[in-house]
Amino acid sequence: MEFEEYNTVEKIKLLFVLERMEIPLTENNIIDICTSSNKWFKYLDLKEAMFQLIDIGFIFENKIVGEETRYSITTAGRECLSHFYYRIPQTTRENIIAYVQENRMNLKRSQEYVSEYRKNDDTSYSVILKIKEPALTSSLLEIKLKTPNRKSAVEAAKKWIDKAPAIYENIYENLLDN
Repeated sequence: MEFEEYNTVEKIKLLFVLERMEIPLTENNIIDICTSSNKWFKYLDLKEAMFQLIDIGFIFENKIVGEETRYSITTAGRECLSHFYYRIPQTTRENIIAYVQENRMNLKRSQEYVSEYRKNDDTSYSVILKIKEPALTSSLLEIKLKTPNRKSAVEAAKKWIDKAPAIYENIYENLLDN
């Protein structure tokens, strides 16, 4: 498939977003960033650009069993971007750069520090807290807690994103002698 002229700027813009984010993103992340949080794309244009960029090898799909597929820019995509980034309007480039600077760390944390909860048969809740390493297929740390009610399960899940690094450090220091 050739790089169609009709939506070249859209494709370059998507490559620019992926290159600036510097972390693999799920399809939902990309859609949220590019259409909901910012109006850089129309939904169907984004989907079409994404499909074509994957098809020609400018975006890499990293499929991990049991997780959402993550997308990142390839070396060929970076090379293409380096030749054509100037076709993205400067104000759009500046908006993308500003958004990435403001939101990259929160997005990275939300991908690495994962929490979920479920109701048990005895009306208590189980909360599963994970630290995922993007390069690994398994979790770096996984903790399962039993809480008495939904409110405490939700509270634990919310706190996990902010507390995960300190908890991991504490466990590591107390269990492993280095």
